[in-house]
Amino acid sequence: MAPFNPYTFIQCPCSDSSPLGRPADSNSPTGSEPEEDERTFDPRAPRSNYSLYPLEYLLYCEDCHQIRCPRCVSEEIVTYYCPNCLFEVPSSNLKSEGNRCTRSCFQCPICIGPLNVTTQETKPPDPSLLTAGNAPHSGAYALTCSYCNWSSTEIGIDFDKPNGIHAQLAKIRNGGEPRLTAKERKERRKELSHRGDSAAVVAAREEIDGQALDLENQFANLKAFYSSQLADPSAGDNGLSTLGDLGFSSPSSLSRIMSLYTGGKLNDNKAKSRLGAMREALTSDEGLLVTDLDESALISQLHLSDHCDTASTEQITNQPPNLGEPLLHGASRFTSSLRPIPYLLRTKRSKRCPVCRHIISKPESKVGTTRFRIRLVAGSYIPSITIKPLVLPNPSGGSSSSNVGDLLTPLTPVHYLLTFKNPIFETIKVTLATPAATPGRFASKVTILCPQFDIDANTDVWDEALKDNDRGDKSSRSSGSHTRQRRGTEAGLQLEVGKIWERGRNWVSIVVEVVPASLRLEDGGMLREDEDVLEIAMFVRIEWEAENGGDDAGISSAAVGKDRDQKEKRELAYWCVLGIGKIKQT
Repeated sequence: MAPFNPYTFIQCPCSDSSPLGRPADSNSPTGSEPEEDERTFDPRAPRSNYSLYPLEYLLYCEDCHQIRCPRCVSEEIVTYYCPNCLFEVPSSNLKSEGNRCTRSCFQCPICIGPLNVTTQETKPPDPSLLTAGNAPHSGAYALTCSYCNWSSTEIGIDFDKPNGIHAQLAKIRNGGEPRLTAKERKERRKELSHRGDSAAVVAAREEIDGQALDLENQFANLKAFYSSQLADPSAGDNGLSTLGDLGFSSPSSLSRIMSLYTGGKLNDNKAKSRLGAMREALTSDEGLLVTDLDESALISQLHLSDHCDTASTEQITNQPPNLGEPLLHGASRFTSSLRPIPYLLRTKRSKRCPVCRHIISKPESKVGTTRFRIRLVAGSYIPSITIKPLVLPNPSGGSSSSNVGDLLTPLTPVHYLLTFKNPIFETIKVTLATPAATPGRFASKVTILCPQFDIDANTDVWDEALKDNDRGDKSSRSSGSHTRQRRGTEAGLQLEVGKIWERGRNWVSIVVEVVPASLRLEDGGMLREDEDVLEIAMFVRIEWEAENGGDDAGISSAAVGKDRDQKEKRELAYWCVLGIGKIKQT
């Protein structure tokens, strides 16, 4: 069995129910719950899993003086960048490029590994012409994966130059056939329409229309077609609609029906005028794509292929919809139809307080750096709590503590040391409270021997040495180390209620006594998940005096200096959960 590591989790106040969201009590004069202050935190409640975080995960708002977790902050995007080439992408290019990198950054469609651009050398016709150093490159380029050895040549795609792979890939279909974009298709049709109605022009137009549309071209054609229909609503219904002038099958039918209810007396003449129904798309140039439900060719290919030749669900999901098989609307059935995947862009985000909109975290806008311009972590404002077993020395030699093992013995008192470390430059007063018994089916008894104590400010080590020198307390000063004060005698240390166990420059250690409960069930049932873990819910209240900022407008400079000399009292209260250990099953 792996040893149990004690832990400390802190509850974020955003998980508490809002006073407006709780059911009001009719007997209470304020309309709230009668015993709200006496409620305790249950670490085993289902909602507790979404409100407890380590101290390293939490932030702190200096304006609200509250703890903020990753769930209660509002995020704002600072910059977009590619994780492969670390190139910053303007936000104006996101909509047109589909939130993907437009450089030569691609992932393997088989293993999602990075693809590299490699050359494919061809054998020269005359080996005597090949000279060292100035031999021209006569081969094509391809994308290869160094992990699974996949190459773009397997799907029949080669590139003419090593740069601009994204633009070249957008013009090539699987197998090497050219792919017309929506803009190129439209320009070619305009050129053919100006040449007349000769047989060659008609054949070329039919060839353009006969090419299979992918999702990108179909959407562009449909958008242009319906935009022209909305601009000219008086066009007659000569399409696929069977409802005549009513046009309930057209996209503008909903707006016409809503106008009957929203139109007033001022628009009676406009409402009486009959609007022409919109027609549906009839050609591929207008966005019509006839679905081919005949899958006999795919079934025959499946019979002749192995299991490794078929695409998995993960591979199909990672495939961009506008780069997939055009006849199947982006659904690639085989690995031969998979294409290289452009890298998805990543973002750098700043975080704001949801109450006062104060920035609590903002990274550097440069992609290559991982530093933060603003980073208000909670560990710089609230004390950290560490737990370790307390080992009492035995006068006869050895240790007399029974809590050194991995498992806690039921009904046997054990002692733990809680060390609170003050990170701020002010002296703080800490008040602790915990229920006498832990919640749940197995109630363990908990006793805090020193529930109230003060922690000195986080001053410099040399300042502390100078203070000791002024006091003349040479015995309490050690070379290069902070001052410690430990109670007890030379024969052995004694536990006393209301006394601090150990004190340092900016930290204090106290003792907590725990009596684990017995896990024996009378009905012979089974324990629930993690029910043998002993967790203690502790309420922490911190008080300190901070300097007044004096930022109020409309006051004189003398008043500002006077206010800054005065200090204001601040406080912070929160729940934390201490994981002590596992109880032995008897």
